[in-house]
Amino acid sequence: MQVGNVIYNAPEDFPDIVPVFPLTGALLLPGGQLPLNIFEPRYLAMIDEAIGGNRLIGMVQPTLTEPAGENAGPSLCDLGCIGRLTSFSETGDGRYVISLAGICRIRLLDEVTQPDAPYRSFRILPFLSDLGVNSEEPEVDRDALMRVFRAYLDSHRLEADWESIERAGNLALVNSLCMMTPFGAAEKQALLEASSLKARSATLVAMLEMLLARGPNNTSNTLQ
Repeated sequence: MQVGNVIYNAPEDFPDIVPVFPLTGALLLPGGQLPLNIFEPRYLAMIDEAIGGNRLIGMVQPTLTEPAGENAGPSLCDLGCIGRLTSFSETGDGRYVISLAGICRIRLLDEVTQPDAPYRSFRILPFLSDLGVNSEEPEVDRDALMRVFRAYLDSHRLEADWESIERAGNLALVNSLCMMTPFGAAEKQALLEASSLKARSATLVAMLEMLLARGPNNTSNTLQ
């Protein structure tokens, strides 16, 4: 898989240890693009380090059920996604606006203390099967996905750029809809953990159908 100017296709293309950005509700998927507004000093330092290094950052959600410890950082979900920093700009008021391009999912193995680093780092296991995700495009039930997405938009009186949607491949379509639809943290983690593009699409269809069954007047973005 090519991301930016780099091709990732083997274990040696990934470092053993990556900095991790824990963010509730953030969903980065292989082949997807995630814009981020960075303002906390520890994550500004993380971006500075990434820019001067391999530009790789792990996006992971805090654990959905366990409370954060008093003297340590929050517990994190085991599964996240590693992304490459492909866009970067300074705002003039101390913030960075960046874009991460998803490469593959990762499993966090153990936390590693990095001297003088204010952010957290982990040893990772990359899901190399995600690097060939483009080959899974024909397996997606695009008709089912488009049908339920149209129904969702209609029920909320929303518009879409249908010309761009029709041009998009299944990988871009599934990832974009997963990232733009207003799900809660648990649902986004379930989409991330789907074992294939086909499974992710089917999970998305089921979630949208559940939202439709609840009616447009229900403003909650979680399905539980």
